[in-house]
Order: sequence, then structure tokens, then C-alpha cells
Amino acid sequence: MLRTISILRRRQPFSSVSAQTPPREWIEPFIDLSGLSSGGEHPTPSPYLHSILSIILQSPPQSLSSNLSSFCHSHLIHLSPSFVSAALRHPSLRPLPSSALLFFRWASLQPHFVPSLPCFVSLIHLLSSSPDPSPIRDLISDLRQRDLPLTLSAASSLIKSLGGASMLDELLWVLRRMKESGLQPTLLTYNCLLDALVNSDFLASAERVFDSMPDAGIPPDVVSYNTLFKGYCRAGRTKVAAELLDGMRAAGVAPDKITFLTLMQCYYADGDYGKCTMLLNETEEKGLEIPMHAYSLVIAGLCKDCKPFEGLSVLEKMVGRSCKPNVAIYTAIMDAFAKVGNEKQAMVVFDRMKEDGLEPDEVAYGVVVNCFCKNGRLQEAMDCFELCKRKGLTVNAVFYSSLIDGFGKVGMVRDAQKVFDEMTERGIVPDSHCYNALIDAYGKAGMVDEAMDLFKRMEKEGCDQTVYTYTILIDGLFRKRKNEEALKVWNMMIDRGITPTPASFRALSTGLCLSGKFARACRVLDELAPMGVIPETAHEDMLNVLCKAGRIEHACKLADGIVDKGREVPGKVRTVMINALRKAGNADLAIKLLHSKIGIGYDRFGSFKRRVKFQSLLQI
Repeated sequence: MLRTISILRRRQPFSSVSAQTPPREWIEPFIDLSGLSSGGEHPTPSPYLHSILSIILQSPPQSLSSNLSSFCHSHLIHLSPSFVSAALRHPSLRPLPSSALLFFRWASLQPHFVPSLPCFVSLIHLLSSSPDPSPIRDLISDLRQRDLPLTLSAASSLIKSLGGASMLDELLWVLRRMKESGLQPTLLTYNCLLDALVNSDFLASAERVFDSMPDAGIPPDVVSYNTLFKGYCRAGRTKVAAELLDGMRAAGVAPDKITFLTLMQCYYADGDYGKCTMLLNETEEKGLEIPMHAYSLVIAGLCKDCKPFEGLSVLEKMVGRSCKPNVAIYTAIMDAFAKVGNEKQAMVVFDRMKEDGLEPDEVAYGVVVNCFCKNGRLQEAMDCFELCKRKGLTVNAVFYSSLIDGFGKVGMVRDAQKVFDEMTERGIVPDSHCYNALIDAYGKAGMVDEAMDLFKRMEKEGCDQTVYTYTILIDGLFRKRKNEEALKVWNMMIDRGITPTPASFRALSTGLCLSGKFARACRVLDELAPMGVIPETAHEDMLNVLCKAGRIEHACKLADGIVDKGREVPGKVRTVMINALRKAGNADLAIKLLHSKIGIGYDRFGSFKRRVKFQSLLQI
């Protein structure tokens, strides 16, 4: 008995200690200081909030749960649902959606913890910017099973998050729950729904929602219109977007900078660069802020339209509004000047870019190299090329194609070949521009065998052989009087389904006419019509070639054939022939033709009328 009492006495201190251990405390995110502060608009965060956030931010994913559990156990605390919701709303967790999701899952497994609606709303909002939508779908599925009462603020937040993530099915579920809960949709609700429908390519449904807004007593605002503009722009329905803009103005809704920028993108995609400029001017007139991208679109459009001076004018306006141009804008203007043959002005723009403190990139240097090459300043082009390599810039096939073309244009074929070889040795795969530049150089230098070898190599390496490839090869073969080979290349192009261009027919017809086969050239021209290729100046080009080569008899024979077969009206052929003789320096024959009845007049032989042939010009 005494022994039992002694044992109980020895155990008593332990039981008394256990009884004195306090229960865990439920922690709220903010300290209630309403009695000490006036207004209470800025509640003081709980010191535990900073500690929990530090654990989430600093813990590796595999140890996050254990670190949170250890902290709560050592401090004898439970995290309330409002605490978890506040932590999930903290800005520091936005870059770490996976850690936030792990924190939520850990909290959901804690004893006596029941996730509240704000917990789900806060986490879904945080995850809406993540590219992986599957966690949000799981959360919505869990939320549907819990059947928590929906509030207007929670519904609005969910609609905004789900709309931004283009999760249409989940968004429609929230709308149904709103209707079941008697919550009326707001303007934000409609705008988020429109955005989700447009992002999911349900443009027809978005139009129906948009049209139903006035009937619900909620007229569309500028955000509603801009969302629909975005949908029309993505669908390429520029005309409908323009009609919507008229309706927007009629409804008294003022367009903003997003409206104009979206429409500029529409017109830019359609190649209507004039409308882009008009919209930019209207944006300026209304005193709206003009985004950098709007200037970029207009300048790029003007440059594509071969209007570099107009693009430069927009650049000056841009600078006048304290908007600093970037390297891409300067490069677009430089390239446009180079394409219209004004390389000098392109270099002026390049110097200005450097004066503005901008470091040219490889694209800008590529334009500079191209300008030097087109001007025959090959040494300066090579110096610029070497500078790019020293700076560690990416020297791509564009640089090499410009250099190859530059050397080829001045007859330095071996130098062009060296540049091509260097490119392949550096592991840069030649594109069609590089091959075409070297084939053209070979053809103009009379090295047609080398050109044919390169053509075959191009085919072997799987590089696209464009219509330009065939054109320059045909031209080179005709230059060396290899007419049959040139015709074979032409037939090969047709057999491979490559549609000829007026330039390719010009190369063929020039070669055939100079070899006396102008009848064959006319037959080929007739064959092109069913393919939709109708070179408007084909006959004019052929007559000019023959007259320039001094083959007046052949030119006259061709002119007679054109008139006899009804391919062209006699008066036009006669005018073309007069101009061709004049340009070729045969002014005397041109004057004789002008004062004669040749081509359009008739001679009577008994009861027959015969047109006066062009060939009689040489008999006058």
C-alpha cells in the first residue's frame, strides 16, 4: 500500500505539469486595437503573420509543411481561416504560387480547420496569373462540394480571376451560383465574362452578352467595348470593329488609348497603314496618352509602305511628346531608307540613334552592312561586320547574304565564295537568300556550271528554292547561250508547282527573244494565263529587248505576230514599237513608223484589205 502511494506521489508532478499546459490559441491576422486607435482604418498586423510568411518564402517545398507544423507547435497556436486568407492575399506570395498552394493544403489538413470562402477566393486570385490552370480547377471542384454561401464581393473576385485565366466553365458556374443566391450581376461581372469569352474564342457568345447588357440595365462602358474590339482584332474582322467604333461614339462612350491602340493593331494586320496614322493623329488631338507600341505600329507601317520620311516625321512627334524611341524604331526607318535606295539618309538615322545613347543591336548593324554593300563600300561593310563579331553580337545569315550579294554585284565572285564558305565553317546554315546571292553572282560572271552545282546543293540540303532562285538561274543560263538548259529549268519550276512571276517570265522571254525564239516566248505567255500570271508589260519588254539588241527585223516580226493573233490592240503595239526604237537610239526608224500606216493602216489589193505589216518598215 505504501509502495502504491509512493508511486502515485512520484507521478503527480508529471500529471500536474500536463494539466498546466495551455490549449493552442487561434490566431487572427490583425490585432484588435479599436479601443486604442481612432477609426481603426489601418489595423495592426499580427506579429505571427510576418513569421508565417517568412517560413513560406524561405522554406524549400519538401520541408514547408514540417516547418509550419513545428512553428505552430512550439508557439501553441492554430491559424484561423481569416489568418490563412490574409496570408494568401499578401503581395510577397504572388511570385510563388506553388508555395502558396502548399501552404493552403497544409492548413486544410490541420485539426479543426475548415477553409472559408475567402481562403479559396484569395488563393484562386493568386493562382490566376499562373500558366497552369489545373490547381484552380481542383480548388473550384472542392469549393463546389463544400457549397459555401456566396457573397457579392467573393463572386466579383472569382469572376475577375477566372475571366483573366480564360476558365469559361468555372466562370459560368459562378454566374449560376450568383443567380441561385439572388446576387445581381454588376458591370464588372459582365466585363469579366466578355473577356473570358473573347479569350476563349467564343466571339459570337461575347456579342450576345454585349447586346444583352442594356436590357439588364447595365450599359457597356469603355472596357466592354475594348474587350469586343480585342475579339474582332484577333478574328481579323476589321470592318466590324470600325462599325462598333461608330456605335461606341453614338452611345456617348469616349474611346480611350486602349481603344485606339487595339484598332491600330487591326488595321496594321490588314496592311492599312494609312488608317493607323489617322488613328494616331486622332489620339493626339484628344490629348490621350500614346503608348510606345502605337508609335511603333505607325512607324513600322509607314516604313513597310516605303514612306521613310513620313516615318521620320512621326518619330519627331514622338520625341516632342517626351517618348524616347527604341532601337527597333530607328532600325525600321533605316531599313526603309535602304530599301528605297537612300542609303545616305539611312546612315544619318544610324548616327542619330547612337547620339541618343542607344546601342545598335545585330539587326541595326545588319541594315548598315546592307547599306554599305548596296553602295559598293565593301571594305566599310567588312569593317562593320568584324566589329559585330568583336562585340559578340549574333552574326546571322542576313549579314552574310548582304556581303555575298555586295561582292557579287561588283563581280568579286571569289570573295563572295569565301564569305559563303566562312559562314558554313562557322556552323551557320545558309538560307535561300545566301544561296540566291551566290547563284546570281555566278550567273552574272558566266560561271553557270558553278551556279548549277550550287542549285543542286541547295536542293540536297533541303533549302527552299524560290521563284527568284529559278529566275536568276534561267537568266544566267541564257547569258551563256545555254538555251535548252534554261528551258529545262523553267519546266522544272512549273512541274514543282512554283508559280512564275512577271520577273521570271521576263528573264525567259528575254533569253528566247535574243535567241530568235520569240514565237516560243509568246506560246509560254499564253500558257501562263490559265495560271493567273498575266505580265502586263510582257510584249513591251520583248520588243524593247530586241530593239536594244539591234534586232529590228525580229522586233518587227514579233510585232506583226502580236497583232495578227489578237494578243494586243494594234495601236498599243505601234506605240510600244515607236518608244522601243526611240529608246534604242533608232530615232529615224521611230519617225518613219510614226508617219506611216504601219500597224494600223491598210493597203488595198483589188477587193482585199491587208494591214500594213511592221516588217515593211525596213523596206521604206
